[in-house]
Amino acid sequence: MNTTRLPIAPRSGGELPGSDGPAAGSSDAASTSWMGALGRWIPALGSLQGYGLSSLNADLVAGITVAAVALPQAMAYATVIGLPPQYGLYTAIVITAVGALFDSSRQLINGPTNAISIAVLSALLTVPADARLSGAILLALMVGVIQTGITLLRLGDLTRFISHAVIVGFTAGAAGLLILEQLPMVVGLEPAAAGGHVLVRFVQTIAGAGGANLIGLGLGLGTVAVVVALRGVNAALRRRTRLFVPEMLAATIGAAAVVYAFDLQAAGVAVVGAVPAELPSFAVPEVEWQRVRELAGDAMAIALLGLLEAIAMAKAIAAKTGQRLDMNQQCLSEGLANIAGSFFRCFPGSGSLTRSMVNREAGAVSQWSGVFAAAAVAVVVLLLAPYAAYIPRASLAAILVIIAARMIDRRELRYYLRTTRFDAGVVAVTALSAVVISIEFCILIGIFLSFVLYVPRAARLHLTELVLTPQRTIRPRDEGDALCTKMLLFNLEGELFFGAAPELEGLLAGVEARVDASGVRAVILRCREVRNPDAGCIRLMDDFIARLLARRVHILLCGVRPALYQALERTGSAARLGDESLLRERPKAWTGIHDAVARAQARIGDALCPTCPLRQKEPETRESWYYMI
Repeated sequence: MNTTRLPIAPRSGGELPGSDGPAAGSSDAASTSWMGALGRWIPALGSLQGYGLSSLNADLVAGITVAAVALPQAMAYATVIGLPPQYGLYTAIVITAVGALFDSSRQLINGPTNAISIAVLSALLTVPADARLSGAILLALMVGVIQTGITLLRLGDLTRFISHAVIVGFTAGAAGLLILEQLPMVVGLEPAAAGGHVLVRFVQTIAGAGGANLIGLGLGLGTVAVVVALRGVNAALRRRTRLFVPEMLAATIGAAAVVYAFDLQAAGVAVVGAVPAELPSFAVPEVEWQRVRELAGDAMAIALLGLLEAIAMAKAIAAKTGQRLDMNQQCLSEGLANIAGSFFRCFPGSGSLTRSMVNREAGAVSQWSGVFAAAAVAVVVLLLAPYAAYIPRASLAAILVIIAARMIDRRELRYYLRTTRFDAGVVAVTALSAVVISIEFCILIGIFLSFVLYVPRAARLHLTELVLTPQRTIRPRDEGDALCTKMLLFNLEGELFFGAAPELEGLLAGVEARVDASGVRAVILRCREVRNPDAGCIRLMDDFIARLLARRVHILLCGVRPALYQALERTGSAARLGDESLLRERPKAWTGIHDAVARAQARIGDALCPTCPLRQKEPETRESWYYMI
């Protein structure tokens, strides 16, 4: 298993980056050894080997930068679920800090995310409003336990078998769902009561457009305008310096200042309301078994979604930094972060694309940037929480709509929609099911569809007839080639699993028909490109071999790989054929078929066709034949 504990290498002379002098003596060596051993379990501690002032400065700056982005996002994601904004801040503190300690990726930032928040909202739609907070906390515990279980079973690597087209479709669907949820509030409308389908609620909200608050509309659109303008300013700043203005935070502060200065609450502008200036306190989650049964399916889907989201982000960052990732360690990090969060009143979280990219661009060098980001959010909560009461909900909704729009990578979406019909179908069905069915099941639908569409393609077998020519070549048979009435050569290629069984049966029946029609004395089947045989296909081959032997036809298999050989050995076919007719795979391709042809010739003898190139008298070697395959 690849690991990611890659400490910053010492410089020549024993000095470490950012250190104040040479390495110390044996006590420092013992400390380093102890730190390395502990770092295998807690990667953030492992990164402290060689961690100096320059690394500390880089991570501290990156952490504060991430906190500036996280503050408005965390509050907005809490409102998506229908929780007070402080619970988003708690999630941005606890899950971010714990995740950073155990993350395999050095730059990944955990915490509340758009997709997970929408999935939690969908899971809690049937939960009474007064039980929504306890339901969200219970979900965090269940999700964490499932993710930790996946780690203990070492199933983290299985996520690589999920098509990226599913992730693209899910991202597009989640973005569309978030826009439908938040757009009415951006334009000053109060959303319809929760409980119905998102499309129904959207239509009901739009139907009440006559009651829109024009001041709220102005604040929502103004927030969008400020974010777009500051994005342009940041683009200009980054061309000259590493400085930037946290556009979402600046727009949120500006909107709150306008509400406070002009007392817009009195004009009917909906605001976030009071946020307590306190850190999350420890509390054991309420576990009601009836609620556990109700949320089990949603928890499984959210756990899988969270792992996919985090691993996808970690891989995207690693592709740019060159870091090697330990997928099981990353799964463990997500599980432990959610379990810890459930004991501090947090809802489920995962890896955040936006904050992770900000973290990397801000110069983070280790997981400690995530710890510093969580600490910075905690400081802001303690010092500035009362001022959050003036943040207009229209501004937070605008922030979420902007995030949703940025989630969709239009270039990548076009690529997958245009490349193949297979990928286009997976993307489209996954995205539509996110909006029409539910966000937590759309990814499972996409995975199922991927496999349903993949199986017929994987089940395609290729049986190519080969011929021996007077020019001393072995090549695929052309239509103009004379039919050999004494010996048939075939190359079989493909996956011999249950899905291919009907096609294999048809191909073997075709070979038998040729044998019966032409009086063939020998059949050679090259199996070097046969992969992953299962019991159903092996039985078909057993029956095929038995029928040919009953007709007194010589059957030879060459290029037989270990898996196929062992299966034939267990079923008795290997014993019936004997070593002379069962030629195992050899390092040099195509040498086995030459030997098989020579053995078949020896058995047929003078029964060869008059024009057969095998009748030539001069000595020959394997190398005297050309294999035009």
